[in-house]
Amino acid sequence: MSPLRLVLVGCGAIGGAVLERLRQAPAVRIAGVVARHPAHPATVRKLREAGLDAPVVGAIGELHARPDLVLECAGHSALADHVVPALRDGIPCIVASVGALATGNMADELEAAACQGGVRVEIIAGAIGAIDALAAAREGGLDEVVYTGRKPATSWAGTAAERTFDLSALGEPTVIFEGSAREAASLYPKNANVAATVALAGIGLDRTHARLVADPQATANIHQLHARGAFGRFDFAIEGRPLPGNPKSSALTAWSAVRAVCNHARAVAI
Repeated sequence: MSPLRLVLVGCGAIGGAVLERLRQAPAVRIAGVVARHPAHPATVRKLREAGLDAPVVGAIGELHARPDLVLECAGHSALADHVVPALRDGIPCIVASVGALATGNMADELEAAACQGGVRVEIIAGAIGAIDALAAAREGGLDEVVYTGRKPATSWAGTAAERTFDLSALGEPTVIFEGSAREAASLYPKNANVAATVALAGIGLDRTHARLVADPQATANIHQLHARGAFGRFDFAIEGRPLPGNPKSSALTAWSAVRAVCNHARAVAI
């Protein structure tokens, strides 16, 4: 079986971690990297550190060879700029920036593009687990889904929380947002991808309740998921370490993307 030809869209903290891990996967070949600034020294350095000589381009169409799969981990704008055109062109895609599906009509655009190209777009679980159980429970009927995201106070720097709270002065865990998953993902797009993932796997963006907490004592990103329905109920919690290069992103998000790619290349996937 020939190696899977993968194009990576984005080479930031998550993309760099993915490159580092996939260089050890013999069934996957990095056929190219799409970057906003292809000649940026940081992008070139990450490829060299990963021992790769893949071309770095500004768009998938600039590559000489057609990829088998596209992995997006570049941020919300990359879905419209790169994922939608790839799907229309018949190239299957994996999406990491799930929060983008909570804004506008991006979810509908992705579905329409995938149908037009006759391929599938896959959404990774990212920083949280139990998504398989939640999606299965949805088939029998869900009554309640609540997501709580707790992160160090500094992880909320540069977000809407700064307009209401002095994050550096917080002395105890503080709820900085409570409402629907759609609102959470829209207001905190770089922090609330998990809220959108939970909602899409369960009862939807408007019915899923989300709570975001800034915790000055926290040393990790903590995600809690509560679900109740015909199947029974479950409560799940995971304490994830952030990526060294970006405190807003969980390391598990990168490994979730790696798993999704490798499953496309494996004869047996789980």
